[in-house]
This record gives sequence, structure tokens and C-alpha cells, in this order.
Amino acid sequence: MKKYFGFFKVRFQVGLQYRSASIAALTTQFLWGMMEIAAYRAIYLSSGKEPPMEFAALVSYIWLKEAFLAMFNTWIATDGDIFSVIMNGDVAYELCRPISLYRMWFAKSVGGRCATAALKCVPIIVVAALLPRPYGLSAPKSAAAFAFFILTLFLGLFVTVAFCMLVYAITLFTISPQGLRALLTGAVEFLSGAIIPFPFIPQPVRGVLELLPFGAMQNVALRVYGGSLAGGEMLRAVWLQIFWIAVLVLLGRAVCGRAERRMVVQGG
Repeated sequence: MKKYFGFFKVRFQVGLQYRSASIAALTTQFLWGMMEIAAYRAIYLSSGKEPPMEFAALVSYIWLKEAFLAMFNTWIATDGDIFSVIMNGDVAYELCRPISLYRMWFAKSVGGRCATAALKCVPIIVVAALLPRPYGLSAPKSAAAFAFFILTLFLGLFVTVAFCMLVYAITLFTISPQGLRALLTGAVEFLSGAIIPFPFIPQPVRGVLELLPFGAMQNVALRVYGGSLAGGEMLRAVWLQIFWIAVLVLLGRAVCGRAERRMVVQGG
């Protein structure tokens, strides 16, 4: 495991070097977060019905989603280097190493996401916490809620990476990854609660989405923080995260192993 931690460490350190790009993206994320909050504020004020989430919990959901965007999105944070290695044939060099291709890519992907998130999350959280109510980031409901937030945050990260690893493995059988990436852009954003938080989705659709691996990504951690997910439902969501990590990793390793045995690299 030491060598895979080394891949994680190197990728994390490389990711920290892109400070200028991360700082430039902060403005976009702040503005996007404010627009989302303003839109929901208008809906809350105009609706005569009981809202499915407290507005403070919703605001915290949006700010945390922006702060940890790099950990969970599948349209930017999908590792372009891995796709490049697959498409230009350099994967042949990767196969020459006496290590697991799947584990190496997994460690690199986790390291890159964590590095990008580390550069962005602190400024967003600090500024959002200083904003006046009800537009600022609220404190967690309790110390236990914060502890479970951290736990589910990293479990959600592993679910996301395991899912993307399955995409990389499938790409080994294709000519181009563009079709898969285009499909991920819209589908996963909606299915994971990045566009519309799950409490706003009516049953029974929400019940189905919560059982899928996409519901085990960012949805769990962001709702735990604001108190929208607690008690038995929260524990059930944690076990579902663990379940989907195991399933996606096993499936990804199987597909990747099959691709390694059947791989043909053209050119030279």
C-alpha cells in the first residue's frame, strides 16, 4: 500500500501547484452559489407550501456543494490525464510497472481531487460563514452531525472515484471517451443531487435515486451537515455508501482486469 500512497502524495502535491487556476475559479463558484441561493429564496417566499428543507439547511447545502465541487463532480474532475494515457497508447507503459493499474489510477484520482478541493474549500467556507443570515453558511446542527459529515464526505468521495474508475475501465474498450463523458455531464449531475437537492424531488422518484450509487455521492454528506438527513436514515445512507464503494470497486477491477488481458495498442 505504501507505493499507492506515494502516487496519491505525488498527485496531491502536483495539484496544489495550480493555485492560480483554483483562485480564478473561486469567483465563478461564489457567483453561482449566490444565484442558486437567490433563486431558491424567491421560491421560498412565493410558495405557500411547507418547504422540504429549512432555508438555512439549503443554503449550507449549496455553499458546501461549491466548496467541495472538485471532490464530487464527474465532468471536470474526471482525470483528463488518465483519458489521455488511454487514448494515446501510453497505457502500455503503465502496464509495464509491477503494480495494479486500477489501484494506481484510483490513488491518483483521489489525490488530484483532494488537492483541488483543499485549495478551494477554505476560502469559500470562510467567506460563506461571514455572510449575513440567511445567506451565509450555518454551523452544523451538532458535533455528532459534523463528525458524520466528515465521514460521509470521504465515503462519498470514494463512491465518486470508484464510479469514475469504472468509466476509465470501460473506456479501455472504446475508441473515444467523448460519448461517456457527455453522458456523465448531465445524468450524474442530476442523479447525485448537484442540480436539485433530493428533498425537493417527489417520492417515489427520490426513494429510487437514494438507492442508486449517485445518491451515495455528495447528497449524503451535504444533507447530514444541515440536519436534513439524521437518525436511522443517516445510518442507512452510510451503509449504502459502503455498499456502493465495495460494488463499484469490485466491478471496476473486474472490467479493468479484463481490459488489461485483451488490450491492443496500435502505433509505436
